[in-house]
Amino acid sequence: MIVNSLSLCYHNKLILAPMVRVGTLPMRLLALDYGADIVYCEELIDLKMLQCKRVVNEALSTVDFVAPDDRVVFRTCEREQSRVVFQMGTSDAERALAVARLVENDVAGIDGGMGAALLSDPDKIEKILSTLVKGTQRPVTCKIRILPSLEDTLSLVKRIERTGIAAIAVHGSGGSHDHIQGYLDIEDFRQATAASSVMVARAAMWNPSIFLKEGPRPLEEVMQKYIRYAVQYDNHYTNTKYCLCQMLREQLESPQGRLLHAAQSSQEICEAFGLGAFYEETTRELDARRAKLLARSPEEVEEPAEDTSGIIKMAVKFDRRAYSPQITPKMCLLEWCRREKLAQPVYETVQRPLDRLFCSVVTVAEQKYQSTLWDKSKKLAEQAAAIVCLRSQGLPEGRLREEGPSLHKRKREAPDQDTGDPRAQEPVLPGELCKKPFLALASGKESPLEGCEKQTNSYHILWGLPPPPPPTYWEGRSDQRSLPSTASASSAVNMLLFLPFSKLFKMPPLPFLIPQLEQDRQIGPSGPLRHPELVRTCGRTLCGPGTKS
Repeated sequence: MIVNSLSLCYHNKLILAPMVRVGTLPMRLLALDYGADIVYCEELIDLKMLQCKRVVNEALSTVDFVAPDDRVVFRTCEREQSRVVFQMGTSDAERALAVARLVENDVAGIDGGMGAALLSDPDKIEKILSTLVKGTQRPVTCKIRILPSLEDTLSLVKRIERTGIAAIAVHGSGGSHDHIQGYLDIEDFRQATAASSVMVARAAMWNPSIFLKEGPRPLEEVMQKYIRYAVQYDNHYTNTKYCLCQMLREQLESPQGRLLHAAQSSQEICEAFGLGAFYEETTRELDARRAKLLARSPEEVEEPAEDTSGIIKMAVKFDRRAYSPQITPKMCLLEWCRREKLAQPVYETVQRPLDRLFCSVVTVAEQKYQSTLWDKSKKLAEQAAAIVCLRSQGLPEGRLREEGPSLHKRKREAPDQDTGDPRAQEPVLPGELCKKPFLALASGKESPLEGCEKQTNSYHILWGLPPPPPPTYWEGRSDQRSLPSTASASSAVNMLLFLPFSKLFKMPPLPFLIPQLEQDRQIGPSGPLRHPELVRTCGRTLCGPGTKS
């Protein structure tokens, strides 16, 4: 932990500039290895950071700032602690100070990145920087761009200087990065500009060894070293891949570049660079370390806890992916209250001004329930509160593959609907489009789209009508399709595709046919129409097999 707030000196330094998606931990460590004195992280937005929780990651020996969705927003380690500067994107002094206090024990400095919008509001810039200087124990810096006129730039710089910050970084214009090819170029630039220190961006992104006095190292060596850091510190493969692509540049079309472009995991990236054995060995070590930590600290079983205020609380969140689209925890709770002849649940939701997150308390049978985790919307917060109530009562909450009584929707059923079908839906009213269409494949398997009737050996959408007549086909290759002109379904197809939306919504419901899929015809995975054409209707994209919506 840093004790002396003045330990970071900005005089005569070589600095890795803040770069979006580039300035993550592996790149910062690599720059330090190659001679950088100070490294900046990528700009991180204050609202995002305020949602994060500081977590000591013993397996990686890092400090992580983790978002509510378990994504690591900022990761740092002891190796860089005395030389890393945290740059935040902010437009509010109070939020900026809150973030600075959140991270100040794990970084060497705080930087207020002043975007183009803020540069036109010097009063706000002055307030943010003054608040940071007075409220944090770390030296504060500021990075700006050159304004249209020299006089305006100097006026702004003098005003910023009066706030008491430790240094100002000026992002010049004119493509100076094109002239920086090595350490000697950096020194020439320092002499030409009379700057105290030099901050390098693109040239360091292309080859971080640019900071070496003896000259840059071969790119292959630099990239392998970067990959090793990325694996050791569990960097997400998409970020690793992005940074490596920036290094390869014109070599992206080389055999190695093609392998990198095709890689879909950290392991595949390592294999592309001949580091497959290193990946396997490192991941085994990390897995063993994590297993040892878990054995030392068994996972606590989540139990409801009642606090002194009488509210039963649990740390839960509502993840849409874990629930059926038609059934939510709030629906389950409401149905249970109806069966038990209880009053309907009452939700009280509040928003926290600092980060704009929501928390909800639900009252059922005079007992209050609440999740201790704050959510980004009112609806999600209410769902989380409902989950707490259901789990504390041992009731099903509507999760996928969860066994429990089905909900009884109080709506009339369609005359021809099979009530025993678990996909049974309420009928579509005349003139109303089905909101969640169901698609049935030729194999009889069901697609993720739900809500409409299944017909064997065909692919069709039902807009509130009985099953359509025998299917017709679109004949010909993908570039020579023609619609049938005699079948009754043809007119429906043409009307749906070509009528204006204003008239379409006033039409009576019509069936819409998509070609039957048969293995022995040319339409299918083995024929020329491998990727059936996307059909867009009423603002919704419907797709056949092999396509993505």
